[in-house]
Amino acid sequence: MIRRILASTVSAALALIGVSAVAHHSLSGVYDIRGSGEVTGTIVKVEFVNPHGAMTLAVPNADGTSTEWVMTTGSANTLQSLGFGQGGPNTVVAGDVVTIGYFPARNGKPLGFIRSITLANSTRVEFEVE
Repeated sequence: MIRRILASTVSAALALIGVSAVAHHSLSGVYDIRGSGEVTGTIVKVEFVNPHGAMTLAVPNADGTSTEWVMTTGSANTLQSLGFGQGGPNTVVAGDVVTIGYFPARNGKPLGFIRSITLANSTRVEFEVE
């Protein structure tokens, strides 16, 4: 009986470790960390959640339409330390026009990981890759 309980406990622990390992991915799996891009647009939505936040940006196209880009950020803790959120000096809200430097998505979709953001007041904030 003890062997069955021990085996079940070990099996459950190994299953949890496996799920945890898969959940945390490297940036280079999704983003081209040797590439770069820059877009200017209007913030549509801001989500500062763990493990990574996101800013949705409406970027105008030459034909008058716009494309929504989803820009992944660092963790909520990292963002807070950079002055974002809850009245911090670098807080951004829907309607703000910003310029974002980013690592592009490997699949070519309008998705990026933020390297820097230039706010409407010309403040430039550099992000460190986590």
